[in-house]
Amino acid sequence: MFAKLGKEPSGTQCPAIDGLIEEADATAGEIEDKAVLDAAIVANAQAVEHYEICRYGTLIAWAEELGHDDIVRFLTTNLNEEKAANTKLNTVALRKGVNAKASNAA
Repeated sequence: MFAKLGKEPSGTQCPAIDGLIEEADATAGEIEDKAVLDAAIVANAQAVEHYEICRYGTLIAWAEELGHDDIVRFLTTNLNEEKAANTKLNTVALRKGVNAKASNAA
């Protein structure tokens, strides 16, 4: 993607993701019950997925506006992967009973 734009990728800090990770670490350190901890881990992972979904949506909109259809396709693939990961987390939380076990433990 960067090559198509004639750019070099560079690493950058993301305060939003850093904050989500710090929050997850803090939460994990406060929870003693394993069932509640499992639910918190899933919830924190979903927070990261939601952030990534939002960012990919924005990047896709910008790429569409600039007429970069090939980049749109690439980003859409990544977006779909993030949505699939979020769906799996929903399944773990709801259908696999992680949330129910946590609520019973609370």
